Amino acid sequence: MPERVCGGSKIDDEAICSLARLIGDPEKARSRIEKLSSLMERIEREDPDGEVEVLKAVADPCRLRILKILKEGELCVCEIMVALERRQSSTSHHLSVLREAGLVRERKDGKWSYYRLADGAVLEMLKQAEVLKKK
Repeated sequence: MPERVCGGSKIDDEAICSLARLIGDPEKARSRIEKLSSLMERIEREDPDGEVEVLKAVADPCRLRILKILKEGELCVCEIMVALERRQSSTSHHLSVLREAGLVRERKDGKWSYYRLADGAVLEMLKQAEVLKKK
């Protein structure tokens, strides 16, 4: 598969030919592939793994429920367990995933652990998910 470097990005002649066959214009195809190549390089430099971790954390129904109950304010792990009707080990695991993803904050008070949403961005994310669901 022949490649040439253009502006620091690899331009794949096979991709250009493939797109040219689809849109019928080789020059437009080359331009689009150059833009797409640049975009993909930027995305990879931004390292999307952190965003993937956040989205995976929210994708679990139990963890989403935890975030929704924490919208009302800080709760102890024991309160979250009761609300979800889950064992302590399961609840702690889900809270750990949410904490590692940066979605919740933990506060210790003696032997008790209290959790709250990390910041307003989490609230906004939940609101946006509800808006998208309605569309």
